Amino acid sequence: MILLFLISFIAVAVLMPLARKIAKRAGLVDAPGGRKDHVGEVPLVGGLVIVPVFMALSLLMGAEFSSVWPLYAGLVLLLIMGALDDRFHMRAGIKFGVQGLAALLAVLPGGAVIHQLGNLFGLGDFGLGFMAIPFSLACVMLVINAINLMDGLDGLAGGASFVILACFALAGWSVHTPQILILLGALAGFLIYNMRSPFRRKAAVFLGDAGSLCLGLMIAWFAIKLSGPEIRVIEPMGVAWVLALPIWDECAQFYRRVREGRHPFSPDRGHFHHHFIQAGFTPGQSVSIILGIMALTGFLGIAGISMGMPLPMLTVVWIIGILTHMAVSKELERYPALIIKLFPRLKV
Repeated sequence: MILLFLISFIAVAVLMPLARKIAKRAGLVDAPGGRKDHVGEVPLVGGLVIVPVFMALSLLMGAEFSSVWPLYAGLVLLLIMGALDDRFHMRAGIKFGVQGLAALLAVLPGGAVIHQLGNLFGLGDFGLGFMAIPFSLACVMLVINAINLMDGLDGLAGGASFVILACFALAGWSVHTPQILILLGALAGFLIYNMRSPFRRKAAVFLGDAGSLCLGLMIAWFAIKLSGPEIRVIEPMGVAWVLALPIWDECAQFYRRVREGRHPFSPDRGHFHHHFIQAGFTPGQSVSIILGIMALTGFLGIAGISMGMPLPMLTVVWIIGILTHMAVSKELERYPALIIKLFPRLKV
């Protein structure tokens, strides 16, 4: 298992510099301006390296094509559409339609269907019946966009995806664990070029829409497969806790924008990570704190359930969490003030 991680890590780490050079020649770069305040043009090639490495190594290591082709087909669609959007900026309707098609592939031929949500309220398993397919499609779309919308600071979307997938890998052994480890290795190889550290002052590459959308689809795929009745290494409510922060923030932003009379996908600087910057934290500090919060919620979702925490209690707390986040996010100046009080101000 460690070998799978290392092979994937080395493959991405070696290929990334070559991909950077090709991207610069092709004009596949993110230029500063508007809401983007990074320095210089940054190649948008993270996903174009991570996803092919994941797909190729998964097949080489024994993944059955007959069972994974719907996921792979969805990834190819998102990869092409995302790369075109990164280069030419496509219409929102086209992007949403391609995302819907990728979700449809994962749910119908791929079998990523949520049939029941477990004993959420202490009254027995909460079955979805005829709503299983529509609910599953909505969940896949929700996760795809949640990861995409987190891609606002160096290392955030990639780091968040790494934390989520690490939680899935730790949840227990399953047939999907080798693929998850391959993806974790690929992400680690990417993050050495993308995440700020004492050895890197700024990102050398970005995920791009191609990368963040594909990561969202893969996370949704593994989340549903690992919490399904065939394997069930993690409870559906455990998955909800692992994904808590991205989902809470996505729903909060949609609620605020609609309340303001704007399109729910209209861009602004009201995401959770933006509040840390507004509160005076550096991008590196902001990412570290957010990933720490995600690790805690993921631990609660996995270890909490395994240690006997009642599912109804976790359900109620999760609902309180999303409602509180939506209420605080309603006014953009509230969160920075709250963050300053909750976290000790770090020296820049």
